[in-house]
Amino acid sequence: MAARQISIIVVSGSRERLQMAAMVAAVGAVSGDAVTVFLSMNALQYFVKGNQDAAPAEGPFGKLLDEKKAPPFRTMFEQAVSLGDAKIHPCSMAMDVLGLAPDALEPWLSEPLGLTRFLDDAAAAQVWSF
Repeated sequence: MAARQISIIVVSGSRERLQMAAMVAAVGAVSGDAVTVFLSMNALQYFVKGNQDAAPAEGPFGKLLDEKKAPPFRTMFEQAVSLGDAKIHPCSMAMDVLGLAPDALEPWLSEPLGLTRFLDDAAAAQVWSF
């Protein structure tokens, strides 16, 4: 099977949406697909170095993820990078709004991208939004 391109836009800060985005990224990457993740808006704060804040649950399933000890979404995103062909880009506009320099973010993130570049790169990909 030929490798696919999967592009994922993550703007939500909810536990369930971050978890599902991380699962799609990790499974796609370890399955041999080229995965590109674009972190923006409410999601980006969870990728600042040292931020261990728990993302709030939208509903009961988010609470169950913690109770059942599901792998944390940050770990799954990092594994997508280390075990497969995944690149996780912070949104340059969101970084500006939050006053973040690239060195304030997790070291396994790729270089910041603007939305125009992300969309251009995603033109031939499956696009998922969370």
